[in-house]
Amino acid sequence: MLMQGSLSIERMCRVSGVSRAGFYRSFEERMPVEEEMEVRAAIQQIAVDHRRRYGYRRIAAELRRRGMTVNHKRVQRIMRQDNLLAMQPCAFVVTTNSRHKLEVYLNLAAR
Repeated sequence: MLMQGSLSIERMCRVSGVSRAGFYRSFEERMPVEEEMEVRAAIQQIAVDHRRRYGYRRIAAELRRRGMTVNHKRVQRIMRQDNLLAMQPCAFVVTTNSRHKLEVYLNLAAR
């Protein structure tokens, strides 16, 4: 049993109201902030390169091609936090039919 000064870890945990598992879990290395920022920067770069046409599925696939291990839910969460929503292009619709056989009248309002 490890000792910290004159108290064992078990005794310190009992005194402070923390479980032993929680104490040892605090020593585990959490996901580094640098890795999160690297993924966030890569997502932003892909979104800008593709003029915000890529959604979270395509960006997650692109990150996997680049060798990053990411989940599509994580990509979606980061995109939502950074307001990088995919924009669908609007189709250009031509509404004027100039190839008709009808008579064309003069524009009286232009006179």
